[in-house]
Amino acid sequence: MPTTTSSLQQQAKDILDGVGGAANIASLTHCATRLRFELHDASLADKAAIEAVPKVMGAVAQGGNHYQVIIGGDVATVYNAVNNLPEMRERSNEQVKAERRAKAQGKVPWLDAFFEYLSDSFRPILGVLLGASFVIAFAAVMDAFGVAAFQAEVKSPGWQFVDAMWNSVFYFLPVMVAYNAGKKLGIDPWVPAAVMLALFTPQFQGLLEHPDAVTQTNALLGSEVTRVTVAGLPMYLPNYGGNVFVPLIMAAIAALVYKGLQKIVPSAVHMVFVPFLTLVVMIPVTALVIGPLGYALGAWIGTGLAFLNSNAPFVFAIAIPMLYPFLVPLGLHWPLNALMLVNIQTLGYDFIQGPMGVWNFACFGATAAVLAISMREKDTLMRQTSGSALAAGLFGGISEPSLYGIHLRYKRIYPRMLVGCFLGGVTIAILSAPFDGVQTNAFVFTSLLTIPVFNPAWVYVVAIAVAFFTAFAVIYVSDYRTAEEKAAAGAAAAAPATEPAAATAATGMQVLAPVAGTAVAMEALGDKAFASGALGKGLGIVPADEEAEVVAPAAGTVISVAKTGHAYGLKTDDGVEILVHIGIDTVKLKGEGFKPAVEKKQRVEAGEVLARVDLAAVREAGYDPTVITTVVNSKSFAGVEDTAKGVVRAGDPVLDVAP
Repeated sequence: MPTTTSSLQQQAKDILDGVGGAANIASLTHCATRLRFELHDASLADKAAIEAVPKVMGAVAQGGNHYQVIIGGDVATVYNAVNNLPEMRERSNEQVKAERRAKAQGKVPWLDAFFEYLSDSFRPILGVLLGASFVIAFAAVMDAFGVAAFQAEVKSPGWQFVDAMWNSVFYFLPVMVAYNAGKKLGIDPWVPAAVMLALFTPQFQGLLEHPDAVTQTNALLGSEVTRVTVAGLPMYLPNYGGNVFVPLIMAAIAALVYKGLQKIVPSAVHMVFVPFLTLVVMIPVTALVIGPLGYALGAWIGTGLAFLNSNAPFVFAIAIPMLYPFLVPLGLHWPLNALMLVNIQTLGYDFIQGPMGVWNFACFGATAAVLAISMREKDTLMRQTSGSALAAGLFGGISEPSLYGIHLRYKRIYPRMLVGCFLGGVTIAILSAPFDGVQTNAFVFTSLLTIPVFNPAWVYVVAIAVAFFTAFAVIYVSDYRTAEEKAAAGAAAAAPATEPAAATAATGMQVLAPVAGTAVAMEALGDKAFASGALGKGLGIVPADEEAEVVAPAAGTVISVAKTGHAYGLKTDDGVEILVHIGIDTVKLKGEGFKPAVEKKQRVEAGEVLARVDLAAVREAGYDPTVITTVVNSKSFAGVEDTAKGVVRAGDPVLDVAP
């Protein structure tokens, strides 16, 4: 059922509430699949509540006060919905800047802050990078079929224009990175962007042809570089197109200058003099010092990695696909992505993307195995999840939907997927040894569509095929679930949701889930009375739907029905007293949205409907819809154990009562 505007707004509100409200947000950005929050207090984030939102695939704390909410391909829509909430619109720019300044006072570990700075400088341009990579892939395919000479020095006007379509992104990449970096650092982003643009003007580029220009080999830069003398100082003129180190270094220094000037210049004339003076300082400093040093840093790193790739190809080719599965979930893969761009800009080619493709296709192979198993077992929910994730991977080269939607939720997947990463890495190491690795002269997302940009393409195809089918075979044969998870899924699929039977395990009676949704541990419940266990041991389930039927968690007699219809008491034939409480503080709704289906003293069977609830109305009224189930007389039994894990269906066993 498509998500309506109102329900999307409600889900955005639920996400906002889950991270502690608008007042707890220092900054909010997004990448291809994730909302990325910087919170004032990360402890206020409610992981269970966030993951209960239908649009959310998962929620991950990422060190310090950084928090990620994984959405998938619809992330931009959700991002806009969150920002359009009244609570977010009420926060002025000055409030946000003040919060960022307060946040920056040493509370975030410097390494975590560095990676976040690097990542936030690239995330907003992920879409145009992906678009450019598709244009490159199209041109490479045309070259492979002999339609056009993609590598030729002289091309027809039409194909030269196609080059302009993708090269625009990479040539002016330093300007985009400078803008994003400035925004991340809390200054006017157009100031660092303007600094980089100065190095791309015809006047600056024209210095290469100036009569006073001298071209010679420079030991620092490791190549032939032209220089001119400006105000008695040597100004080197390397090609800054595609360079990412220069804008990253420059923006960090520009932020110091900009904020320093804000303290000195009277606030009444900030708009006029702070940007002006920052430009006056930073353009010469960048052209004379930061630019050549940043270019040299990129050249050194690129040369060092090329040396490692040439002299230790096995180590390099295997290390990349084995590391990526752990870097991507943490967002730490961006440094390697930056190095790919540096390699292309300084060396003219990159050799990291080939081994990286091995990891991606091992990831997609694992997802394909989950899809095949779900189709075999007619698991509609998992089939939809894995199917969409696989499409995003094979055709877009994006692994996050697979990781957060499936892989990180089932602990058996990662070690099996790593087998594919390893064998694919070994394959690419062996086959590419005579060719000095698999190379590409363009930055692309490693998908089926971009295979033609790699050289030698046949080595790359064999390696990613080994990775894909190895991961697929290992997971398909051994399954992605533990025996317990598989048994629970089988039991849920075999029994109708409306007519489950209470089971008697070796340890005693099992209490079943009264509604489908995401399980929440008792200690994490938003009601102190329930969280403390004062009303018995139990758990909560955040409902997955906008409307729900709450069913009996066991067979027994109804001993109480709240007048407001939000709470029901049952007593089983074994003397287990169970309370089903729909929502937190929902008694204040005075019955609005609740339709009781049973009466006091009525006999019910497990799975029989207790009440029908308009959960959308509960949420819109500002109340937590979590359905809490407790064994009120827990002390009368040897133990009550919470056995629920993650997403559950109505009728799944969630509590084990030991006699």
